[in-house]
Amino acid sequence: MKVLVSGGLGYIGSHTVVELLIKKHDVVIVDNLYNSQKETMDKIRRISNRSVDFYEIDAIDYEQMKNLFSRYKFDAIIHFAGYKAVGESVKDPLKYYKNNLFSTINLAILSLEYNVEKFIFSSSATVYGDGESPFTEDMMLLERTNPYGETKAMSERILIDAAKANDNFSITLLRYFNPVGAHHSGLIGEVPNGVPNNLMPYITQVAKGIREKLWIFGNDYNTVDGTGVRDYIHVVDLAKGHVQALESNRQGINIYNLGTGKGTSVLELVNAFMKINNIKIPYEITERRPGDIAVSFADANKAKKELNWNAKLTIEDMVRDAWNFEKNL
Repeated sequence: MKVLVSGGLGYIGSHTVVELLIKKHDVVIVDNLYNSQKETMDKIRRISNRSVDFYEIDAIDYEQMKNLFSRYKFDAIIHFAGYKAVGESVKDPLKYYKNNLFSTINLAILSLEYNVEKFIFSSSATVYGDGESPFTEDMMLLERTNPYGETKAMSERILIDAAKANDNFSITLLRYFNPVGAHHSGLIGEVPNGVPNNLMPYITQVAKGIREKLWIFGNDYNTVDGTGVRDYIHVVDLAKGHVQALESNRQGINIYNLGTGKGTSVLELVNAFMKINNIKIPYEITERRPGDIAVSFADANKAKKELNWNAKLTIEDMVRDAWNFEKNL
Protein backbone atom coordinates (compact mmCIF):
# COMPACT_ATOMS: atom_id res chain seq x y z
CA MET A 1 0.00 0.00 0.00
CA LYS A 2 0.97 3.64 -0.39
CA VAL A 3 0.81 5.01 3.15
CA LEU A 4 1.04 8.60 4.38
CA VAL A 5 2.53 8.72 7.87
CA SER A 6 2.15 12.03 9.68
CA GLY A 7 4.74 12.52 12.40
CA GLY A 8 6.70 9.69 10.83
CA LEU A 9 10.08 10.80 12.17
CA GLY A 10 8.90 10.84 15.77
CA TYR A 11 9.44 8.11 18.30
CA ILE A 12 6.52 5.80 17.52
CA GLY A 13 6.19 6.99 13.93
CA SER A 14 9.76 6.11 12.97
CA HIS A 15 9.50 2.59 14.38
CA THR A 16 6.21 2.10 12.56
CA VAL A 17 7.73 3.32 9.28
CA VAL A 18 10.47 0.71 9.67
CA GLU A 19 7.92 -2.07 10.17
CA LEU A 20 5.88 -0.83 7.19
CA LEU A 21 8.94 -0.86 4.97
CA ILE A 22 9.91 -4.34 6.13
CA LYS A 23 6.44 -5.49 5.05
CA LYS A 24 7.02 -3.88 1.61
CA HIS A 25 4.61 -0.98 1.93
CA ASP A 26 5.51 2.35 0.31
CA VAL A 27 5.73 5.23 2.75
CA VAL A 28 5.52 9.01 2.51
CA ILE A 29 6.40 10.89 5.71
CA VAL A 30 5.27 14.35 6.74
CA ASP A 31 6.80 15.82 9.88
CA ASN A 32 7.39 19.39 11.06
CA LEU A 33 10.40 18.29 13.16
CA TYR A 34 8.91 19.87 16.30
CA ASN A 35 9.90 16.87 18.41
CA SER A 36 11.93 14.82 15.95
CA GLN A 37 15.14 14.91 13.93
CA LYS A 38 15.69 14.85 10.19
CA GLU A 39 18.66 12.48 10.70
CA THR A 40 16.16 9.77 11.58
CA MET A 41 15.47 9.44 7.85
CA ASP A 42 18.93 8.03 7.21
CA LYS A 43 18.61 5.64 10.12
CA ILE A 44 15.28 4.34 8.82
CA ARG A 45 16.93 3.69 5.45
CA ARG A 46 19.85 1.90 7.08
CA ILE A 47 17.57 -0.42 9.05
CA SER A 48 15.10 -1.18 6.24
CA ASN A 49 17.39 -0.82 3.22
CA ARG A 50 14.55 1.04 1.51
CA SER A 51 13.91 4.66 0.57
CA VAL A 52 11.15 6.94 1.87
CA ASP A 53 9.75 10.23 0.57
CA PHE A 54 9.88 12.93 3.23
CA TYR A 55 8.26 16.36 3.39
CA GLU A 56 8.89 18.88 6.15
CA ILE A 57 5.27 19.97 6.50
CA ASP A 58 3.08 20.79 9.48
CA ALA A 59 -0.14 18.80 9.27
CA ILE A 60 -2.15 21.84 10.38
CA ASP A 61 -1.10 23.60 7.16
CA TYR A 62 -4.09 22.65 5.03
CA GLU A 63 -2.82 24.02 1.71
CA GLN A 64 0.51 22.23 1.90
CA MET A 65 -1.20 19.01 2.90
CA LYS A 66 -3.71 19.37 0.07
CA ASN A 67 -0.85 19.78 -2.40
CA LEU A 68 0.68 16.56 -1.09
CA PHE A 69 -2.58 14.63 -1.46
CA SER A 70 -2.86 15.87 -5.04
CA ARG A 71 0.60 14.50 -5.84
CA TYR A 72 0.13 10.99 -4.45
CA LYS A 73 -2.61 8.39 -4.49
CA PHE A 74 -2.63 7.26 -0.87
CA ASP A 75 -4.25 3.99 0.16
CA ALA A 76 -4.08 4.76 3.86
CA ILE A 77 -3.19 7.37 6.46
CA ILE A 78 -1.45 6.68 9.76
CA HIS A 79 -1.74 9.83 11.85
CA PHE A 80 0.84 10.29 14.62
CA ALA A 81 1.49 14.03 14.37
CA GLY A 82 0.57 15.85 17.58
CA TYR A 83 1.83 17.25 20.84
CA LYS A 84 1.98 14.60 23.53
CA ALA A 85 3.17 15.85 26.94
CA VAL A 86 0.51 15.61 29.65
CA GLY A 87 2.11 18.21 31.91
CA GLU A 88 2.63 20.71 29.11
CA SER A 89 -0.96 20.29 27.98
CA VAL A 90 -2.15 21.30 31.45
CA LYS A 91 0.00 24.45 31.33
CA ASP A 92 -0.78 25.37 27.71
CA PRO A 93 -4.08 23.74 26.71
CA LEU A 94 -4.87 25.96 23.71
CA LYS A 95 -1.61 24.98 22.05
CA TYR A 96 -2.69 21.34 22.30
CA TYR A 97 -6.27 21.88 21.13
CA LYS A 98 -5.17 23.89 18.09
CA ASN A 99 -2.41 21.56 16.94
CA ASN A 100 -3.91 18.16 17.72
CA LEU A 101 -7.44 18.85 16.53
CA PHE A 102 -6.63 20.88 13.41
CA SER A 103 -4.18 18.25 12.17
CA THR A 104 -6.79 15.50 12.58
CA ILE A 105 -9.52 17.53 10.89
CA ASN A 106 -7.26 18.45 7.95
CA LEU A 107 -6.25 14.84 7.34
CA ALA A 108 -9.83 13.61 7.63
CA ILE A 109 -11.14 16.22 5.18
CA LEU A 110 -8.40 15.46 2.67
CA SER A 111 -8.86 11.70 3.06
CA LEU A 112 -12.51 12.07 2.10
CA GLU A 113 -11.77 14.47 -0.75
CA TYR A 114 -9.10 12.21 -2.24
CA ASN A 115 -10.87 8.90 -1.54
CA VAL A 116 -8.43 7.53 1.03
CA GLU A 117 -10.49 4.76 2.58
CA LYS A 118 -8.33 3.68 5.53
CA PHE A 119 -7.36 5.98 8.40
CA ILE A 120 -5.40 4.78 11.45
CA PHE A 121 -5.26 7.18 14.37
CA SER A 122 -2.67 7.31 17.12
CA SER A 123 -4.88 7.57 20.19
CA SER A 124 -4.08 7.02 23.83
CA ALA A 125 -5.17 5.33 27.03
CA THR A 126 -5.67 8.82 28.44
CA VAL A 127 -9.11 8.86 26.75
CA TYR A 128 -10.32 6.55 29.54
CA GLY A 129 -9.81 9.29 32.11
CA ASP A 130 -9.57 8.24 35.73
CA GLY A 131 -11.42 4.99 35.14
CA GLU A 132 -10.70 1.59 36.64
CA SER A 133 -8.15 -0.69 35.00
CA PRO A 134 -7.99 -2.90 33.09
CA PHE A 135 -9.45 -0.65 30.42
CA THR A 136 -11.60 -2.24 27.73
CA GLU A 137 -12.55 -0.66 24.42
CA ASP A 138 -16.28 -0.73 25.18
CA MET A 139 -15.98 1.15 28.46
CA MET A 140 -17.73 4.47 28.84
CA LEU A 141 -15.10 7.19 28.58
CA LEU A 142 -14.93 9.24 31.75
CA GLU A 143 -13.88 12.86 31.88
CA ARG A 144 -10.25 13.19 30.89
CA THR A 145 -7.79 14.39 33.51
CA ASN A 146 -5.73 16.55 31.14
CA PRO A 147 -6.08 18.48 27.84
CA TYR A 148 -3.78 16.07 25.99
CA GLY A 149 -6.18 13.21 26.69
CA GLU A 150 -9.10 15.45 25.77
CA THR A 151 -7.58 16.16 22.34
CA LYS A 152 -7.27 12.42 21.75
CA ALA A 153 -10.88 11.79 22.78
CA MET A 154 -12.11 14.68 20.65
CA SER A 155 -10.08 13.49 17.65
CA GLU A 156 -11.61 10.04 18.07
CA ARG A 157 -15.09 11.61 18.08
CA ILE A 158 -14.31 13.62 14.94
CA LEU A 159 -13.12 10.53 13.09
CA ILE A 160 -16.01 8.37 14.30
CA ASP A 161 -18.55 10.94 13.10
CA ALA A 162 -16.76 11.23 9.74
CA ALA A 163 -16.82 7.45 9.33
CA LYS A 164 -20.52 7.25 10.24
CA ALA A 165 -21.31 9.85 7.58
CA ASN A 166 -19.14 8.24 4.88
CA ASP A 167 -19.58 4.53 4.19
CA ASN A 168 -16.26 4.17 2.35
CA PHE A 169 -14.20 5.75 5.14
CA SER A 170 -12.87 3.16 7.60
CA ILE A 171 -11.08 4.22 10.75
CA THR A 172 -9.00 2.36 13.30
CA LEU A 173 -8.41 4.03 16.65
CA LEU A 174 -5.38 2.59 18.42
CA ARG A 175 -5.39 3.42 22.10
CA TYR A 176 -1.92 2.68 23.29
CA PHE A 177 -0.52 2.76 26.69
CA ASN A 178 3.09 3.66 27.61
CA PRO A 179 5.60 3.04 24.80
CA VAL A 180 9.20 2.53 25.89
CA GLY A 181 12.34 0.90 24.50
CA ALA A 182 14.00 1.31 21.13
CA HIS A 183 14.83 -0.60 17.97
CA HIS A 184 17.22 -3.47 18.68
CA SER A 185 19.70 -1.98 16.19
CA GLY A 186 20.25 0.95 18.53
CA LEU A 187 19.76 3.35 15.61
CA ILE A 188 16.32 4.78 16.44
CA GLY A 189 14.59 5.41 19.73
CA GLU A 190 13.12 8.19 21.82
CA VAL A 191 15.00 11.48 21.44
CA PRO A 192 13.03 14.24 23.17
CA ASN A 193 13.94 17.86 22.61
CA GLY A 194 14.96 19.48 25.88
CA VAL A 195 13.99 17.94 29.21
CA PRO A 196 12.20 14.60 28.67
CA ASN A 197 8.51 14.47 29.56
CA ASN A 198 8.43 10.66 29.51
CA LEU A 199 9.91 8.36 32.12
CA MET A 200 12.24 6.12 30.13
CA PRO A 201 14.31 8.78 28.32
CA TYR A 202 14.69 10.58 31.64
CA ILE A 203 16.02 7.37 33.20
CA THR A 204 18.47 6.82 30.34
CA GLN A 205 19.69 10.41 30.53
CA VAL A 206 20.31 10.02 34.25
CA ALA A 207 22.18 6.78 33.51
CA LYS A 208 24.31 8.64 30.96
CA GLY A 209 25.05 11.49 33.35
CA ILE A 210 23.07 14.12 31.42
CA ARG A 211 20.63 14.50 34.33
CA GLU A 212 21.64 14.46 37.98
CA LYS A 213 18.76 12.33 39.20
CA LEU A 214 15.29 11.08 38.37
CA TRP A 215 12.25 12.82 39.82
CA ILE A 216 9.40 10.44 40.66
CA PHE A 217 6.05 12.20 40.80
CA GLY A 218 4.29 10.89 43.88
CA ASN A 219 4.67 7.82 46.10
CA ASP A 220 1.32 8.01 47.87
CA TYR A 221 -0.87 6.36 45.24
CA ASN A 222 -2.84 3.25 46.18
CA THR A 223 -0.42 0.94 44.37
CA VAL A 224 2.09 -1.78 45.22
CA ASP A 225 4.80 0.72 46.23
CA GLY A 226 2.95 4.04 46.13
CA THR A 227 4.23 5.07 42.70
CA GLY A 228 2.09 5.26 39.58
CA VAL A 229 1.39 2.05 37.68
CA ARG A 230 1.42 1.96 33.88
CA ASP A 231 1.22 -0.59 31.09
CA TYR A 232 4.65 -0.24 29.47
CA ILE A 233 4.82 -1.60 25.94
CA HIS A 234 7.87 -2.00 23.74
CA VAL A 235 7.74 0.49 20.88
CA VAL A 236 8.51 -2.24 18.32
CA ASP A 237 5.50 -4.28 19.49
CA LEU A 238 3.44 -1.12 19.21
CA ALA A 239 4.71 -0.42 15.70
CA LYS A 240 3.78 -3.92 14.59
CA GLY A 241 0.28 -3.31 15.90
CA HIS A 242 -0.09 -0.47 13.41
CA VAL A 243 0.96 -2.74 10.55
CA GLN A 244 -1.57 -5.37 11.64
CA ALA A 245 -4.27 -2.69 11.70
CA LEU A 246 -3.26 -1.48 8.25
CA GLU A 247 -3.35 -4.97 6.76
CA SER A 248 -6.66 -5.89 8.41
CA ASN A 249 -9.67 -6.18 6.14
CA ARG A 250 -12.06 -4.91 8.79
CA GLN A 251 -14.28 -2.06 7.64
CA GLY A 252 -16.08 0.73 9.44
CA ILE A 253 -15.10 1.86 12.93
CA ASN A 254 -12.63 -0.26 14.91
CA ILE A 255 -11.06 0.53 18.28
CA TYR A 256 -8.20 -1.37 19.90
CA ASN A 257 -6.06 -1.14 23.01
CA LEU A 258 -2.39 -1.78 22.36
CA GLY A 259 -0.76 -2.77 25.61
CA THR A 260 0.65 -5.77 27.44
CA GLY A 261 -2.26 -6.12 29.85
CA LYS A 262 0.11 -5.87 32.81
CA GLY A 263 0.80 -2.90 35.08
CA THR A 264 4.31 -2.00 36.23
CA SER A 265 5.04 0.69 38.81
CA VAL A 266 7.54 3.46 38.25
CA LEU A 267 9.85 2.03 40.90
CA GLU A 268 9.55 -1.47 39.43
CA LEU A 269 10.62 -0.09 36.05
CA VAL A 270 13.52 1.84 37.57
CA ASN A 271 14.68 -1.24 39.49
CA ALA A 272 14.46 -3.38 36.35
CA PHE A 273 16.60 -0.84 34.48
CA MET A 274 19.23 -0.87 37.22
CA LYS A 275 19.29 -4.67 37.43
CA ILE A 276 19.43 -5.43 33.70
CA ASN A 277 21.91 -2.70 32.82
CA ASN A 278 23.89 -2.78 36.07
CA ILE A 279 23.64 0.99 36.49
CA LYS A 280 22.62 2.96 39.56
CA ILE A 281 19.81 5.47 39.02
CA PRO A 282 19.62 8.10 41.78
CA TYR A 283 16.07 9.31 42.27
CA GLU A 284 14.03 11.58 44.51
CA ILE A 285 10.32 11.55 45.24
CA THR A 286 8.43 14.77 44.57
CA GLU A 287 4.77 15.79 44.54
CA ARG A 288 2.27 14.30 42.14
CA ARG A 289 2.14 15.71 38.63
CA PRO A 290 -1.12 17.43 37.60
CA GLY A 291 -3.20 15.26 35.26
CA ASP A 292 -1.70 11.91 36.24
CA ILE A 293 -3.80 8.98 37.46
CA ALA A 294 -2.75 6.18 39.81
CA VAL A 295 -3.16 3.07 37.67
CA SER A 296 -3.52 2.47 33.95
CA PHE A 297 -3.22 -0.83 32.13
CA ALA A 298 -4.96 -2.45 29.19
CA ASP A 299 -7.20 -5.32 28.38
CA ALA A 300 -5.65 -6.12 24.99
CA ASN A 301 -7.68 -9.23 24.15
CA LYS A 302 -9.66 -7.55 21.36
CA ALA A 303 -6.51 -6.73 19.37
CA LYS A 304 -5.32 -10.30 19.81
CA LYS A 305 -8.61 -11.70 18.60
CA GLU A 306 -9.34 -9.36 15.68
CA LEU A 307 -5.88 -8.21 14.57
CA ASN A 308 -3.90 -11.30 15.55
CA TRP A 309 -1.60 -9.00 17.52
CA ASN A 310 -0.16 -9.22 20.99
CA ALA A 311 2.84 -7.73 22.76
CA LYS A 312 5.78 -10.13 22.89
CA LEU A 313 8.70 -8.14 24.28
CA THR A 314 9.29 -7.91 28.03
CA ILE A 315 10.17 -5.17 30.51
CA GLU A 316 13.72 -6.53 30.40
CA ASP A 317 13.79 -6.08 26.61
CA MET A 318 12.44 -2.55 27.00
CA VAL A 319 15.04 -1.33 29.48
CA ARG A 320 17.90 -3.09 27.66
CA ASP A 321 16.99 -1.64 24.26
CA ALA A 322 16.37 1.85 25.68
CA TRP A 323 19.83 1.95 27.24
CA ASN A 324 21.47 0.48 24.15
CA PHE A 325 19.98 3.30 22.09
CA GLU A 326 20.97 6.02 24.58
CA LYS A 327 24.57 4.78 24.57
CA ASN A 328 24.70 5.10 20.78
CA LEU A 329 23.56 8.74 20.72
